[in-house]
Amino acid sequence: MFKLTQSSVNYSGRNLLVGASLVMLSLQAHSAPPQLVTPEEMQASNAAPTPFAARAVPDRDAPQIELLNPKLPSSVSSPTPIEVKFQPTASSQVKPESFKVLYGSFQIDITRRILNVAKVTDSGILVQEAALPRGKHKLLMQIEDNAGRVGSRQVEFEVN
Repeated sequence: MFKLTQSSVNYSGRNLLVGASLVMLSLQAHSAPPQLVTPEEMQASNAAPTPFAARAVPDRDAPQIELLNPKLPSSVSSPTPIEVKFQPTASSQVKPESFKVLYGSFQIDITRRILNVAKVTDSGILVQEAALPRGKHKLLMQIEDNAGRVGSRQVEFEVN
């Protein structure tokens, strides 16, 4: 038989309060904007020499990538929304699963970090808030269409 006493009520009340506090901390931790790039990755990338790269002729009918946000060349603050729109040619469709984002001179693949907080569709992608350290950033975005043509767009900006 269970006997309810004042001390068991107080103890249960403290447990409930501690539990509620942990839930609130957990929710706050999950609501922070995703850190797409660490300060160390940014610094190493900016300190690296520009890699030699042959200029390739883009596929004639490859999908186009348009950056809607942040508005460049205006100043960018962190966290910032990142919104990208894909424009396939009339005779093709974009393959959302082919979307890739490479960061900086070392071309660090940060695609998974972005996909953890946003969904790629055939029309584009929207990251509500992306946390980036202060400094210069370079992103290379790529998308493929159902004909195997790869469109790419490099974007450079500075976070103040």
